[in-house]
Amino acid sequence: MTKMGLAVLCAGALCTSGALSACGTYKPVEAASDQTAVGDGQNRADGGDGQAAADSGDSQAAADGGQADGNTQPTPESSRNEAELTTAKPPEFDEVDETVYVKTADGTPVNVRSSCNKQNNSNVVTTAGAGEELKRTGISEEWSRIVMDGQVYYVATAFLTTEVPETTAASNSANVEAGEVKLDASWKYADFSKINSGAAKLYRSEAENRKNKTICVNAGHGTSGGSSVKTQCHPDGTPKVTGGTTSAGATSAVAVSGGMTFSDGTPEAKVTLAMALKLKDKLLANGYDVLMIRESDDVQLDNIARTVIANNTSDCHIALHWDSTTNNKGAFYMSVPSNQSYRNMEPVKSHWEQHNALGASLVAGLKSAGVKIFSNGAMEMDLTQTSFSTIPSVDIELGDKASDHSSATLDTLADGLLAGINQYFGY
Repeated sequence: MTKMGLAVLCAGALCTSGALSACGTYKPVEAASDQTAVGDGQNRADGGDGQAAADSGDSQAAADGGQADGNTQPTPESSRNEAELTTAKPPEFDEVDETVYVKTADGTPVNVRSSCNKQNNSNVVTTAGAGEELKRTGISEEWSRIVMDGQVYYVATAFLTTEVPETTAASNSANVEAGEVKLDASWKYADFSKINSGAAKLYRSEAENRKNKTICVNAGHGTSGGSSVKTQCHPDGTPKVTGGTTSAGATSAVAVSGGMTFSDGTPEAKVTLAMALKLKDKLLANGYDVLMIRESDDVQLDNIARTVIANNTSDCHIALHWDSTTNNKGAFYMSVPSNQSYRNMEPVKSHWEQHNALGASLVAGLKSAGVKIFSNGAMEMDLTQTSFSTIPSVDIELGDKASDHSSATLDTLADGLLAGINQYFGY
């Protein structure tokens, strides 16, 4: 269980007594539906490589990235594992004292809340990963009361079990040998790729606390000739639902853009590579296996190839980018658009909540490391990456053209990303 931020998020009578018979500040509500909050952010768009501007609007496709105004950002999404639950009446708990474990059908985390209310996610303190051990002190049909660090929190009863998990689930890369990994033409969606002669590289951690999880670290950009090739935006051929360098309504986008240039003249692709290398080292030292999409200035893998390789070898996919705005706005992740037709398209339909949950965890980790966060930390965007992803997948924007990208700053960013990954997987 990730402990960061629990003290500040747990306040007042909600969390001070393990003898509560019902949740604090209760309101009878139905499960939260999709919500969108208004923000004032700008962001660069690239429908082909996980960079985008908010909503629609004019943008430029120059080598240093385009810019577009946008104003749509989502509030935190409810966990899919709670989507069908409702709070029909204030719960009365039967007193228990037992150890329980998180159990979900798809291995995703569940929300840990300061009250029994799913009207919105303002009361979400953290998440608990599949198989995570918790102490339960009260149980009702819908909610379980748990205690951690002397504080009281609440988790949906449906996702807890007293049965001890057999073993930690095997990584998605369990049957993949360490070393070079090339695109397999038999993999789903592989036939949509047009640049795929290169190879990623899989590293196995030698740390004592191996986690049996593989993190795909995708240093954005860095494919020579990628801007002159176009690939399909969506597997089903439907048009993009948000704008950017590739406008809304387009059905194809550049395979890999060249990226922007920082205010000091440094190409974004060089900074994303430096960031990826630092993150790789920290992940390996902390027991994660790592799939590196590129470790040099050029890898001949378009965004679809990168995504499909990650789908078949990793447990999550994190693409590293910086935005092309110039006001040092802070970090944020590209969330899945709330457009219903987009969310009903596979594989988005089966995975969009995982994408958003991963993004929210990364932003929380960055915030805990002292990194500046833009607005609410999320911006909706229709990306090639998430349109083809079958694992938790996110484009994280770590700043913009005006942001410092010194070695010390990249170290801090890597620490924050590691904290976010730990939170997402429940370590």
